[in-house]
Amino acid sequence: MIDQNGIYEILEQLKNGELAEYYVTKEDFLPFREVLVKRHDFKHFRGIAQRGGGVIYEYEKEPRS
Repeated sequence: MIDQNGIYEILEQLKNGELAEYYVTKEDFLPFREVLVKRHDFKHFRGIAQRGGGVIYEYEKEPRS
C-alpha cells in the first residue's frame, strides 16, 4: 500500500508530465482519492475505471466541468 507522501509525489509527476498515466489498484483507490480530492487542481485529473476495480489516472491541461 502506498503512503500519502508517495501519492502526492505521483500526482505531482502526472501534473509535471513526468508520467503520462498512473494505474491505481482497487486496494489503493480510497487512500489515493482521499489525497487527490484535497488538491486545488483536482478537476485536472481524469480517472478511467478498469475491470477489476483499478483506475488509470491522467492529468489534463483543461479542467473538467
